[in-house]
Amino acid sequence: MSDHVASYDAQAERLAAEYEALDPTDYRASYESLLPSGTDLLALDVGAGSGRDAAWLSVLGYEVVAAEPSAAMRSAGMAFHRDRSLRWIDDRLPGLDATHALGLSFDVVLLSAVWQHVAPGDRRRAFRKLATLLKPGGLLVITLRLGPAPVDRPMHEVSLGEVEGLAREFGLIVAKVEHRAGDARRRPSVDWITVAMRLPDDGAGALPLLRGIILNDDKSATYKLGLLRSVAKVADMTPGLARHHPTEDAVLLPLGVVALNWVRMYLPLVSRGLPQMPRNSGPDGLGFAKDGFRALMASGTAPLDLRVGAAFSSERAAAVSGAIREAARTIATMPANFTRYPNSSTSVFAATAVSPRLRGPIVLDAETLTAFGTLTVPGHVWRAMQRLGPWIEPVLAAEWARMVHGYGERQGRSYAPGEIEAALAWVEPVRDVRLARDVALSRMAAGSEVSCVWSGRRLLPDTLDIDHCLPWSAWACGDLWNLMPAHRTVNQRQKRDLLPSAAAMTASREMIVEWWDAAWRGHGALGERFEREATAALPVAPGSASPEVFDGLSWRRLRLQQDQRLPEWPGVAAVS
Repeated sequence: MSDHVASYDAQAERLAAEYEALDPTDYRASYESLLPSGTDLLALDVGAGSGRDAAWLSVLGYEVVAAEPSAAMRSAGMAFHRDRSLRWIDDRLPGLDATHALGLSFDVVLLSAVWQHVAPGDRRRAFRKLATLLKPGGLLVITLRLGPAPVDRPMHEVSLGEVEGLAREFGLIVAKVEHRAGDARRRPSVDWITVAMRLPDDGAGALPLLRGIILNDDKSATYKLGLLRSVAKVADMTPGLARHHPTEDAVLLPLGVVALNWVRMYLPLVSRGLPQMPRNSGPDGLGFAKDGFRALMASGTAPLDLRVGAAFSSERAAAVSGAIREAARTIATMPANFTRYPNSSTSVFAATAVSPRLRGPIVLDAETLTAFGTLTVPGHVWRAMQRLGPWIEPVLAAEWARMVHGYGERQGRSYAPGEIEAALAWVEPVRDVRLARDVALSRMAAGSEVSCVWSGRRLLPDTLDIDHCLPWSAWACGDLWNLMPAHRTVNQRQKRDLLPSAAAMTASREMIVEWWDAAWRGHGALGERFEREATAALPVAPGSASPEVFDGLSWRRLRLQQDQRLPEWPGVAAVS
């Protein structure tokens, strides 16, 4: 699509003005009655151009992501609609990689006069990418331009039959087709077709698949549950480590991070002698519990120590890398291989394990974790784990506890009430803001001004609070990027455990970025930790500048709001 993007860049001012001047009433009437209604609705306008339709959806109450590959058109759209809270993003078909990296799903996906720019050979991939962004019941609207292309913008032929065929292939129902003869700009021989398609409410079947694996699959050990739970934890806590597959509806995870979560979950179970298969107790008989895992047990390493971004040296570095390597091999040969679709020999996951040569200190960053291999997760399974994790996790833990109880009974063992459940509990980070507080106090002692990121007020030691920007009660994240200096009155009487609104975030952008740069970035190990944590949890690339990390934080805020429907705090200006 690069040729047409260049042509739009060159003519952005004229084209944007023409689009804004058109009357879109008839065009919108072709699908407006099908738009989902309700609250907390999210729309994606692909090829948003001047932002005309994105702004209209915003007026209807939607939060709108406007994806536009032309930098000049994005600038024009921002100028035309600066009064609307549109979220502009540089992205394009067929991949929509930046949009998929956000982890969001949409009630409406709109392509107005865009499909003709997608090359025929890219259309199947493009349609799949669009379909997988829809929520169950979501609406995909594509307008097709029929007729000769203008001399200054390359276009490809389109057809209704092609789009209807793609809808059938990817499980969408064609809800409405409307032909419109003629063109609002009175161009000869140009006609339009609007195709509105809906994703059925049962979605792509990921939940029934997962439920079947969890509750019905034949299991000779807890390994399948361990794999599913390890992947679900990546989807919840470190989705930034996922990379979209270049040709399939799937994501590629570093096998090392899946194995890391695996070791973290099994460590307390094995240490307490809780059996993970019918005849095992302790590490004996468990394929992954070899020298590295045993050394990790002997070292007294706590599960919470095993997290993305952690650093290890000496004997513990060797134990950690050995335990991850052993677990990765076991995952690839056992549960990833034998977790299969119903009545099929096809595996749900595909794993390739590698045994890297790691010597000396190690840091569990994306590069290191990828060195252990790759796990491919089907797109619909990944999306279900991202969006429905709070419902999937309890089912996994309950079934795991049931299996361990059964194994123990066969061995003539009994357990105290809650003993197995306590060992299965995922140990969350302890709420600890001491480091951020110490850094802020040190800066004050050195004569530097530290301000509340929400109000701009200068802070003193007795008015300093450290706030979790994304509230701890909703998402237990103590990463450095999530810790903000705030005035005690603002934090404890106003924001509390509320999610900051988009407007509050925008108002505090400069102050948050200034705090990050002053407190963390450029400060050796703290700067490296800040980047590792941001890259793992937010949709940002390694080496991103602080403003880009803020954008990633804003997307994570929106995803948290969409997933959990958290009450929002409007910001200091709105409540004062």
